[in-house]
Amino acid sequence: MSYVEPLLLSSPIIAILRASTPEYLVAAADVLVAEGINTLEFPLTTPGVLDAISAARSRLGERAAVGAGTVLTGGHAASAIAAGAQFTVSPAVCSAATHQAVQLGVPAIPGAMTPTEVLACVSDGAFMVKLFPAVTLGPVFIQQIKAPLPSVRFVATGGVGLSQAPAYLAAGASSLGVGSPLLGNALETGDLEALRLRARAWVQALGIVAVPAA
Repeated sequence: MSYVEPLLLSSPIIAILRASTPEYLVAAADVLVAEGINTLEFPLTTPGVLDAISAARSRLGERAAVGAGTVLTGGHAASAIAAGAQFTVSPAVCSAATHQAVQLGVPAIPGAMTPTEVLACVSDGAFMVKLFPAVTLGPVFIQQIKAPLPSVRFVATGGVGLSQAPAYLAAGASSLGVGSPLLGNALETGDLEALRLRARAWVQALGIVAVPAA
């Protein structure tokens, strides 16, 4: 097992860096990791994101796990992993994408909204399962589904704000996929100081211990 899997298992936040331009992606990733948020998802919907994934890997080294999001096909997974993605995230079952990631030795986090979809993800070899949209399902859903499926590791994603985050973790989510409630408009405006303050608020609220840069 590489350092990536332990980071995914121990971090309560996967930061989702979705943007209309790649301009601030790497700088924002650097801020997040410096503040203690060390699992980062770069959605493939951002133009030029593969270059940003490569740059972030080079910049952050083993201080962070850098993954690709919105991975819908086997081709998406192969391209992202070739660029340096260390895990993949999908919004739905996306079996071909999961199979490709698993074949290449990379943890896959496909998406699900029902118990049937969760089991399909597990059957495909998912490392974790993204519950999406979490705001629709709610913490009680996680609590209920963990009863028959206690070994499945869930990432609650979609609409989870800072005030709701502890409830999802308390209900049994292993991690939270968080985009705009954490990133705000930093990826559009470059306001990294505001991002730093938001990151600190999340880190403090969830009891994350930041690891100083080497």
